[in-house]
Amino acid sequence: MTPIAPHISAFLQQRLPIERGASINTCESYAYAFKLLLEYASGILKVPPSQLNLEQIDAQLIVDFLSHLETTRGNGANSRNTRLAAIKSFMHYMEYRVPSALDQIRRVLALPVKKTDSRLVKHLTAEELQAILNAPVPTNRWGIRDRAMLHLCFAGALRVSELTGLRTDDLTLQPHASVIVHGKGRRQRCLPLWKETATAVRAWLAVRGQNLTPELFLNARGEQMTRSGFEYILRKHVKTAAGRCPTLIKKRVSPHVLRHTCALTVLQATKDIRKVSLWLGHASMQTTEIYTRVDPSAKLEALESVVAPKLRSGRFKATDKLIASLNEQTVMRRRKSQE
Repeated sequence: MTPIAPHISAFLQQRLPIERGASINTCESYAYAFKLLLEYASGILKVPPSQLNLEQIDAQLIVDFLSHLETTRGNGANSRNTRLAAIKSFMHYMEYRVPSALDQIRRVLALPVKKTDSRLVKHLTAEELQAILNAPVPTNRWGIRDRAMLHLCFAGALRVSELTGLRTDDLTLQPHASVIVHGKGRRQRCLPLWKETATAVRAWLAVRGQNLTPELFLNARGEQMTRSGFEYILRKHVKTAAGRCPTLIKKRVSPHVLRHTCALTVLQATKDIRKVSLWLGHASMQTTEIYTRVDPSAKLEALESVVAPKLRSGRFKATDKLIASLNEQTVMRRRKSQE
């Protein structure tokens, strides 16, 4: 039997960051995937996670785990596929370290990803967005911080990891306000800031203090803001904003919804998908094309530029039975009115 714990540690601490040069976000995502897997396997096999063996993590257990993610944890197909990708990457790594388990590993590698629906991205209206941005009360330290985070998250179309990973030295406020964003796949992009966003960020810097933590946004303990911390803050302010904008009650607003809303705002303003792709930091414009399916303006322009086919005129000719039925109903209505 092969204890799996040392191999997972080597995979996360050496294989990903050193040999493959994976980003911190990728390492954290993979580590979280294994945390979920080992907790599930431990509960099913009644074995502490540190004592699990590679031979116990077979294809059937992986299939059951993926089903558990969707049914019990409520994860979507994309999240399920992300966890499976982390497991397959580890299994590729184990092919050379434990050749005796090659047959078991190949069965896991053969597991298919789940097809996902290509749905329209969720976004906010201008009124809904403004209600959320106005929700923080900037009369204390945390209200000023929350306002700056929400404005910057929207204005920069930032992912949560990009927002929480921003450092104070990534900001340039003079002569023109801008921010350097450390994006997915180690791609950096420099974005200008709207005047309102720059004002909100300056107000936060004024009350932030000389904290030694390099990250821009801090939690109540003076440490780097976490993903879950920002998601909690967003939910709190969305709940407040729903009191002023009732349409928010039925919407699930995540940080990525703010990103989608910014993308559509830029697309509607510029009519240029290339600028949207640059703004969001996409590696390929094919990823950005999802926003053209949501924005109706381009389709309206196409509709107006095309001469529509003529509609043939004509009269509706009812059958004899239908006419008789209508005449009968007319007679009955007259009789009732006379009575």
